[in-house]
Amino acid sequence: MDKRIARMTGCGPNRREFGAGLLGFGVTMALSHPLSAQAAWPKGGTLKLVVPFPPAGATDVIGRVVAEKLTGLWGAQIVVENKGGAGGNIGTDTVAKAAPDGNTMLIVSVGMATNPFLYKALSYDPVRDFAPVSLLCLVPNIMIVPPNHPAATVADFVRLAREKPGTFTFGSSGIGTSVHLSGELFQKLTGVKMVHVPYRGTAEAKNDLIAGRLDCIFDNITAALPQARGGQVKALGITTARRSKLAPDLAPVNDTVPGFDVSSWFAVFVPAKTPASIVEKMNADIKTALADAAVAEKLGKLGAEIVGSTPGELAAFLKGESDKWGSLIKEIGVSAG
Repeated sequence: MDKRIARMTGCGPNRREFGAGLLGFGVTMALSHPLSAQAAWPKGGTLKLVVPFPPAGATDVIGRVVAEKLTGLWGAQIVVENKGGAGGNIGTDTVAKAAPDGNTMLIVSVGMATNPFLYKALSYDPVRDFAPVSLLCLVPNIMIVPPNHPAATVADFVRLAREKPGTFTFGSSGIGTSVHLSGELFQKLTGVKMVHVPYRGTAEAKNDLIAGRLDCIFDNITAALPQARGGQVKALGITTARRSKLAPDLAPVNDTVPGFDVSSWFAVFVPAKTPASIVEKMNADIKTALADAAVAEKLGKLGAEIVGSTPGELAAFLKGESDKWGSLIKEIGVSAG
């Protein structure tokens, strides 16, 4: 079992670190609350789930799947509001400044950990201005190459790239995305030198990959796996540290490149100072939603591995992601603005 997932689901041995991480994020959760305190929320009406990206992306789709189930559980309408722009910073800032009454939630991804290092100045602080609720799911990436590429394995790719340093290229959906950082981490851990080619989206990048104008992309499994199965691209490995049940035939890149472990992830946060009783109820009901068979089926079709976590586990997870990507971003010196 992936150590990160084991820890988040309570299977790992280091339970104490979650409490430490939770306190480090400025969130104190009581061990229990009167039932009446939790039952007082929600009070009906309309709640808001902010997606800091345009419609139809993974964050938006996953958010809508979960929101639909929570609407039924809570008896309150949840309006999904897309506020894209600036790498997710505009929508995230909106929630940071919202009233801490449980009526405004945020679904966010890797940018919560990477944006403080990619942008010179943020109008919010991911730690100080938010209370973690639950990690929803992980979505692995797949290392893909053109169908006629001479590399048949990750080891082949590394050997060929070393033979021609600086000539291999990797595409991404933009600076600082998990697709981009996957390639940067691959270079760091293997010592190969490749040229990064950023695009506005992975669809454009894959058009050039299929045509042989790029050597590889660490693409999201949702889109890449069907294309690999159909022969449009060649899959060399999956980016999670261990094999995924979504593609059990794909060996992890980590088998060849020790320490390589990358996933896109999606989590719910609320404004800081939201009452602990509300956060606890949100967390419990989100876990109920994720356990629903229909929700699991919909997320599974997106290539998502359901997690569900406590607020403290999400806090510790965010810190780990921030430490990992922050050090890499500083080392390679990339900036998004």
